Amino acid sequence: MSEASDGGVFTPPAVCTVCRQPGLIHLITVKTVPYWRCPHCQATLMDPECWLDADAEKQVYDLHDNNLEDPGYRRFLGRLTSPLIERLVSGAEGLEFGCGPGPALAAMLAEQGWPVTLYDPFFHPNPEALSRRYDFITCTEVVEHLHDPWQTFAQLDSLLRPGGWLGVMTCFQTDDERFANWHYRRDPTHVVFYREATLAWLARQYGWQLEVPAKDVALFRKHP
Repeated sequence: MSEASDGGVFTPPAVCTVCRQPGLIHLITVKTVPYWRCPHCQATLMDPECWLDADAEKQVYDLHDNNLEDPGYRRFLGRLTSPLIERLVSGAEGLEFGCGPGPALAAMLAEQGWPVTLYDPFFHPNPEALSRRYDFITCTEVVEHLHDPWQTFAQLDSLLRPGGWLGVMTCFQTDDERFANWHYRRDPTHVVFYREATLAWLARQYGWQLEVPAKDVALFRKHP
């Protein structure tokens, strides 16, 4: 347990939601919200007691404006799509996991001839999409929202064919001193923050090959 700024005591979650190891360390409290650091995988976690409920979470997502016609947004998504496409083989089929209300990334891939199935627990809750395997899976601005990353990454691994690619885009957490004022932290639906070391831990856990081809982009390749 660690001391709170008001003299109270914080009780850490029993285990890290990313690696399921105990021993979380109190990193910082921002406006009564404690954040924890995992010494094993280096993830930073919002205290689960401060998570939004599902209705409040969806209200935030409804405000997102993922406009495919916005050249800046297309350039942003291109940081993931461009290096991913370079690694795909002809005929590859993909899944956009957590596509949100406006699946712009899937549309960009489809424009270039890569068919993509959509899944999102709020906006495209299609269980059939999770009943087959894929050559590639994309998760853009998704993994920071996960309440159980351990379970989700295991699920994604099971959905990937051997030799398949998992593309993840999330702002890597690098500077603890700036964490309190970091724009990414201020989104109340962001509950887990990944350092590059966290992504390396995931790669070791699943036997994936990790590449970081662009800022805040991770490509994982499943062993053939």
